[in-house]
Amino acid sequence: MLLAAATPAYAAEELVVDLSRSVVEITAGFVGSELLLFGATDGEGDLVVIVRGPLRDEIVRRKERVAGIWVNRDELLFTGVPAFYAVASNRPMEEFLPEAVAAKNWIGLENLLLLPHWKQPYAENYDSFRAALIRNKQRQGLYSRQPGNVTFLSSRLFRTQIRFPSTVSVGEYGIDVYLVRDGKIVTVDTTLLNVRKVGFEAGVFDFAHRHSLAYGVLAILIAAMAGWLASVMFRKS
Repeated sequence: MLLAAATPAYAAEELVVDLSRSVVEITAGFVGSELLLFGATDGEGDLVVIVRGPLRDEIVRRKERVAGIWVNRDELLFTGVPAFYAVASNRPMEEFLPEAVAAKNWIGLENLLLLPHWKQPYAENYDSFRAALIRNKQRQGLYSRQPGNVTFLSSRLFRTQIRFPSTVSVGEYGIDVYLVRDGKIVTVDTTLLNVRKVGFEAGVFDFAHRHSLAYGVLAILIAAMAGWLASVMFRKS
């Protein structure tokens, strides 16, 4: 009777999504992490999975060689930049998602909304700064595109692995799963994920943010003590 009562509610769902765990814990030996996203669709369709990290400001600087020395010249400050951005799909998106629909919903690295800070006007070479920002993030493993990474286990069940590098930022992440049919987005399911420090690292992180002055003084004292001990050891040797 319970199964019969639950079946109509489940059938009404176009898309059901869940995670193997809702928290990624960063410890002393953290070298990255993977988690499983899985779910079911009500009928056929294609899937796009987008993982967005916490937003922050990012500065992109252009280096030029002056008198044989590389120096920073022009720079552009972007605001509201996702610290992490990953796109996965069951097949290349250009095969099932029209470009206009992807652009309207900001799906894909090429459609990611990256705007300069409101105090800065658009630079003439904005496109090159934007491309450099994405290129740097990709080099760090923080931005990725993985066509074919979403696997259908049957006509309805699917799964995909989400990989986080060791440099992932703490904070709240949003995972959007889009169900696409006939070139249109049928529905979107949003799931939240939390990345946080635990153990000794969490204590240090919390202390540094709550008592920044004391943390800075303590860091200087520790560095000075380490330098003094090193000089004593080398002097004896």
